[in-house]
Parts: sequence; C-alpha cells; structure tokens
Amino acid sequence: MALQILNPTALGIGIAIALFVGILVCLALGRWLGRRIMARHHVDALPSVGSLETAVFALLGLLIAFTFSGALSRFDVRRAQVVDEANAIGTAWLRVDVLPASAQPGLRDTMRDYVDARIATYRKLPDIDAARAELARSQQLQGDIWRQATAAVRLPDARPGLEVAVLPAFNAMFDITTVRIAATQMHPPTIIYAMLVGLALASALLAGYQAAGQASFDWVHGLAFAAVVALTLYVVLDIEYPRLGFVRIDAIDQLLVGVRAGMN
Repeated sequence: MALQILNPTALGIGIAIALFVGILVCLALGRWLGRRIMARHHVDALPSVGSLETAVFALLGLLIAFTFSGALSRFDVRRAQVVDEANAIGTAWLRVDVLPASAQPGLRDTMRDYVDARIATYRKLPDIDAARAELARSQQLQGDIWRQATAAVRLPDARPGLEVAVLPAFNAMFDITTVRIAATQMHPPTIIYAMLVGLALASALLAGYQAAGQASFDWVHGLAFAAVVALTLYVVLDIEYPRLGFVRIDAIDQLLVGVRAGMN
C-alpha cells in the first residue's frame, strides 16, 4: 500500500487548487508583461510567439496524456492483482484437501483468519494505521500457515510427494501479497508532476503575453483552461492512489469476499 502519503486526497485537492490559482496568476502576469513591453516600445501589438506557444501547449498535452494513461494502466494492474490473489487463495484452499485429515481443521481455521486479515487490510483504508496493523497480522498468519503446511506434509500418514503438490500453492498465495504491496508503491517520479505543473504555468504565461494586444482579455476561456488542467491533474493523482481518494477499486475486493464465503 502507498502508506508514505498520509492524505493523498487532501494533497491532490490542494495541488489542484494551487495550480488553478497559479494559472490565473500567470495569465494575468503574462498580459501585464506584454502590455508593459508594448508601452516601452510604443507599439500596438507584440511580435507573434505562436510557434513557441504551440510547442509548449503540445508538450503540455503530451505530458498530460502519458501521465493519465500511465495512471490508468497501473489502476488496471492493481485490479488484476486482486483477481490473481483470489485465484491463489482458492487454489491453496483446495490443496488442503490432499493433506492428512488430522492437519486440515487447524490449517483451514488459520487460512480463514488470513483471508479475513487480507480483506480487512484494504477495507481499513484510508485509516492507514489500522491497515498497517491488519497487514502485519496477515504476514504473521503467513508464517503460521507455512509451519502448519510443512508439518502436515511430513506426517506419517501423508502421501508421498505432497510437498510438490501443496507447498507451491501456499508460496504463490504469499507471493501475490508482496506483489500487491509493491504495486501500490509504484508511481511516477515527483519530477514528472513538477514538470507538468511548470508547463501548465508556462503555457498560461505565454497565453497571457500573447493576449496583451487585446483590448480586454477573455477570462472565460482563461478560467476554463485553468479548471480543465487543474481537474485533470487532480484526477491523475486520485487514480494513482485508488484506495485513498474518491476513485476506488473496492468493488473488485468482492472477489476475495466471495472466496472467503466459500471457505465456511
């Protein structure tokens, strides 16, 4: 889980608001600079910077597109990993059937507790401390499951070769937990977001400068531009942390809930 960010929802809202205000300020600043240059050189219009403005806006659009696409891709990967974990738990649960009958009840009880902890780990979010506690409990239960499973395959009445049939299934069930934790910590470098914000402000500055020759600035378009860019950045950040913001993947957790229901 992305536990290093305490409140990404508040952070995203704060960045979006700051970017919205910053774009409006840069629009006004660019217009002021342009009009000052016009007054200094006693001209009614500024030399065209259309090619430069187009290049900056194109780069801004490209960066937004790649950032948004990457966030959606990671969002889909996280959902797919829930499916993988549900399948791994279901397989491990079925493999318990081939163990000696005396070892099955205790191992099944521990597995039920383990799945409960895995479900609770994500249900507790955005309470990060509670989620950490459930994660620690699930990791402790992994050790209990492994000890019981390895002891069961060595019982006198265990069939030959059970280690090969049973233990890899439990190992896969544990591995997907690590994979899911690592996936939630994979995000673009902070410099990418800083560059996006910088390009948005630079674009606003150029747009304001280019409009200096106009008698009045079209603030409707300026407000729309600021709102669209700020909202897009917020949505990207929200998708990057789908357990902690308004964008959620809780519905896919019903797969784990369904697996747990089948373990009763």
